[in-house]
Amino acid sequence: FPSRLSLSLCLLGINKMAGIFPQDPALPIGSTLTATCSVSPDLGLHASSLFWSLNGRRLPSSSYSVLSPTALSVTLPGLPASRQRSGDNLVCHNHGGHVLAGSCLYIGMPPVKPVNLTCWSRNTKDLTCRWAPGGQGETFIKTKYTLKYKLRWYGRERECEEYNAAQPYSCYIPRDLALFTPYEIWVEATNQLGSATSDVITLDILDVVTTDPPTGVSVSRVGNLEDHLSVRWESPPALKDFLFQAKYQIRYRLEDNSDWKVMDDVGNQTSCRLAGLRPGTVYFVQVRCNPVGIFGSRRAGIWSEWSHPTAASTPHSERVLSGSCDSKSGDSNSTLRRELKQFFGWVRNHAYGCGGMSIKLYDQWRVWMQKSHKTRNQVGKGAK
Repeated sequence: FPSRLSLSLCLLGINKMAGIFPQDPALPIGSTLTATCSVSPDLGLHASSLFWSLNGRRLPSSSYSVLSPTALSVTLPGLPASRQRSGDNLVCHNHGGHVLAGSCLYIGMPPVKPVNLTCWSRNTKDLTCRWAPGGQGETFIKTKYTLKYKLRWYGRERECEEYNAAQPYSCYIPRDLALFTPYEIWVEATNQLGSATSDVITLDILDVVTTDPPTGVSVSRVGNLEDHLSVRWESPPALKDFLFQAKYQIRYRLEDNSDWKVMDDVGNQTSCRLAGLRPGTVYFVQVRCNPVGIFGSRRAGIWSEWSHPTAASTPHSERVLSGSCDSKSGDSNSTLRRELKQFFGWVRNHAYGCGGMSIKLYDQWRVWMQKSHKTRNQVGKGAK
């Protein structure tokens, strides 16, 4: 008999001339079920001629019991979790394999209290909330999650309606939200075996504002400086529509390295210089934004997503230190190189960042180093 037919019984209904009891039961994992198939005497079938199947697989006759000429039962001990959320198909057949009746078995677990409920608002106009199912997260039967919310001191309870199929534990409230008033928000989980409710969180929309990532991110070289890159970007459009300020973060990584280095001292400017980079190396750079001063609030919002990675390479180093057969000259050059390396490390550590003063200090040192290099070359040529 076709298994496809048995799998559709939950949708097609039951033959009026036969029936299974209990019909569509919900049971905890590990339960024992005894089901009975009863047929009308008008069918002219004896119970001993019937057989059972579960999910298209015939069950052994040793699990049957003939209760009467028109009733045959089957006992299923230690039921495992349902293979599909729409239920497992228990079917009663006549001797020729024709389907007489069917029942859906929902074998699973009651939901556990949802956890990690967090919400954020895109530019104060909406609210998105996300949570995680409690426990191991798998109930094995269809479980409905409902996000509910209401104004803390007044107003009626409302339900979020726009759920994301791609992200099953999230919901989007697009409009009609009040500002300057706290909301109470929670999630209810229900299935045929029970229900559970998350902890209630209280928030003001203005405290959970985020924006789109910065746009127009560009990364370019700084002249011939082989260890610098300049980063520029544009503020998110929402900053122009509301009384927002912003602070930014930059992160960057080497092309062949997955570890990002984050710069926290960017402030509210829309450009920055990265210093102390490797010459002749490709870097990926991203920028993100955090709205602050929302309608005069002193509290910061939530960091946006990172912008799309933008790549650029530093110039190759053109500085070549010439060698010498004079041991004294070689020792002098070695000492000077070591001192310059130490000084370079100090400047890189102290001038690192996007502050104007640190960039100015770093540039002054680079000019001094280049002049010193030229002077040494001239002295070396004069000595020859």
